[in-house]
Amino acid sequence: MAEFLALSLPPMVIACLAALACALPGNFLILSRRSMLGDAISHVVLPGIVVAFLLTGSASGWVMGAGALGAAGLSALLIEEVTRRARMEAGAAMAVVFTAMFAFGVILLEVSGTSGIHLDVEHALYGNLESLIWLSATGMESLTDPLALADLPPELPRLALIALVLAIALWLGWRPLVATTFDPVFARTQGIPTPLVTAGLTAATALAAVAAFQAVGSILTIAMLICPPATARLLTRRLTTQVAASCGFALSAAVLGYVLAGYVPLWLGVPFTVSAAGMIATVAGVQLALAATIPFQAPPPRL
Repeated sequence: MAEFLALSLPPMVIACLAALACALPGNFLILSRRSMLGDAISHVVLPGIVVAFLLTGSASGWVMGAGALGAAGLSALLIEEVTRRARMEAGAAMAVVFTAMFAFGVILLEVSGTSGIHLDVEHALYGNLESLIWLSATGMESLTDPLALADLPPELPRLALIALVLAIALWLGWRPLVATTFDPVFARTQGIPTPLVTAGLTAATALAAVAAFQAVGSILTIAMLICPPATARLLTRRLTTQVAASCGFALSAAVLGYVLAGYVPLWLGVPFTVSAAGMIATVAGVQLALAATIPFQAPPPRL
């Protein structure tokens, strides 16, 4: 039990929190046909993280998170500017911006020597989920020991806080967000500031992507932003049910993916394990594929 608490429970909980934080705004990205935004933001945070370290010399989560959030905000502005000036379709503008910024981040990694702080291209893609362990855990009593709890990976309380903030924000802004997502013209006639609501969704996506990126990398961040909401959308047309189901799919993918990556190979006698982030993303993709094979006659959309 002590080994499970120390080595497996923290990364599994962190994966679950990252999945939840991404799935919540992901539902509205899917419905508003802005799925590419999640892909873009999860890539553009890389140069922000590197620049934050180069400017401050600190590798703390808050410093790098601030740099990543700044890069996400800059990318959102660039996407809008490219779309307006080049009269380019929004998806194409996102592709231009996120590939350029991610490539810039890779170059910065190569020339700045930041690999010495465990920040490299592989880290950016796959995260460091397996290394987020709890060395102070000695048994069940550690769950109530303040000294032991203080030694938890900092990603865990940070992701828990962000997931809670996103859930509260979604609850408070539910009606204007739903109206803007389904019928922005009607929403404007009702006095809803649709640009502000859209900017809020972009900010929520950026916050989730930045928080998840540091722990699980861009691959899992993209998968959790899109796959659980898309899976839920295939099975229901009631929005509240979709959001709840997407959270369930996200949690199940995180837990099952971690077990398949870290435990099943050992149970089968295989002398190696596989990437937890990669396996979690794979499970999320399999869930989506299975949902797509289920015949489903959707009733008219209901809110």
